[in-house]
Amino acid sequence: MKSQLRLSGGRKILSPQGIGTRPTSGRVREAVMNLISRRIKGSNWLDLCSGSGIMSCEALQRGARRVLAVEKNKKTAKLCKANLMSIASDLSHKNFVEVICCEVISALNKGCENYPTGLDQGSRFDLVYFDPPYGSTFYSIALEKLIEGRWLKKNSLVICEYSSSTGLDTPHPWIEEDRRIYGSSALLLISPP
Repeated sequence: MKSQLRLSGGRKILSPQGIGTRPTSGRVREAVMNLISRRIKGSNWLDLCSGSGIMSCEALQRGARRVLAVEKNKKTAKLCKANLMSIASDLSHKNFVEVICCEVISALNKGCENYPTGLDQGSRFDLVYFDPPYGSTFYSIALEKLIEGRWLKKNSLVICEYSSSTGLDTPHPWIEEDRRIYGSSALLLISPP
């Protein structure tokens, strides 16, 4: 039996079982959505290390029109897709949802133009949520690939979730917009150079 998570609006979605996936806490999800609330409606949302897809579900509920989620675990990616499709099918606004079962760096290496949108051609991303397993060492390389692969718009915002006990430096030449700590979780909000 799968466990369940609850979105901020009260709706339940499926959660992967086991210790391989750490869903973003309700407190952090609410904080993120409040921080970026004015930017979500009509946005293109990229979810790296998406897990259950809970952050993408929150974005869809708030008006994101395109969601691309990347998750390397096959079972988790399937569950993520089920969650996103369930939310997307109940929305009145036009949206496009895609889940890629692939390791993040491999997906980013392909470049944005290799992932059709279903809405418009060459659509880059306004918002990126990047939440790898805590203690991961590939933040810098993933951020580099976001730029190299032309994934971002000029005014994009990338939200990196990380463990507050290990910290995360703003990589050069990214611009730090904000930094927040919520118990064991922390957020770094950065924009491309």
